[in-house]
Amino acid sequence: MDFLMSGLAACGACVFTNPLEVVKTRMQLQGELQAPGSYQRHYRNVFHAFFTIGKVDGLAALQKGLAPALLYQFLMNGIRLGTYGLVESRGYLCTTDGVHSPYRSAAAGAMAGVMGAYLGSPIYMVKTHLQAQATSEIAVGHQYKHQIFPPQSWKVALAAAMVSGVAIVLAMTPFDVASTRLYNQPTDTQGKGLMYRGIFDALLQTARTEGFFGMYKGIGASYFRLGPHTILSLFFWDQLRFLYNTYAK
Repeated sequence: MDFLMSGLAACGACVFTNPLEVVKTRMQLQGELQAPGSYQRHYRNVFHAFFTIGKVDGLAALQKGLAPALLYQFLMNGIRLGTYGLVESRGYLCTTDGVHSPYRSAAAGAMAGVMGAYLGSPIYMVKTHLQAQATSEIAVGHQYKHQIFPPQSWKVALAAAMVSGVAIVLAMTPFDVASTRLYNQPTDTQGKGLMYRGIFDALLQTARTEGFFGMYKGIGASYFRLGPHTILSLFFWDQLRFLYNTYAK
């Protein structure tokens, strides 16, 4: 659970911070191995870079490389924080006397960081290539022509659903947990619930008794269900409309 929760938390943050990654990548590649003043500065500062990318490449360009960025964050932070949490829960950060050891914490953090960075490095490279892609007018650095999915591919819709699914499950899982428990609670002879008075009472009791993460039980299943469910629903809907329009005339 530590691996999953830390990975999903990082993915949720990445959706909002990825535009800054795009700006950072462009600014770091600008003037590569060129003397100051010998090249055209397309990006003068962070705010100017935001404006320039949005104006020339379009607002969607500020989210370039989001798919590999999410995968990278999930792997790197899932492994890094998950491994550290596992080591901590097993008691390896304390001495035989039960005293917390800063040296063991530093060693565990370094080990977890190296593992996460090593496994995430190939994905980070792809992310950097995609974020550097720009219109020739404002292009900096070498321009790789990677294309994750072919145009009009069903994989594009699936990836979009999985990306948007991060924000959806983070926002909706507590209410999903509450509704599941409300439906499943025992009732009296009048059909009135014996455990919860309503959805907010269910949320409050869950948070008080099981902690904040108690409201996110089943989040992994919710996330991996959401993408395929959305795609299949839209696919079947589109096909049924096509059949209806074909044979109903």
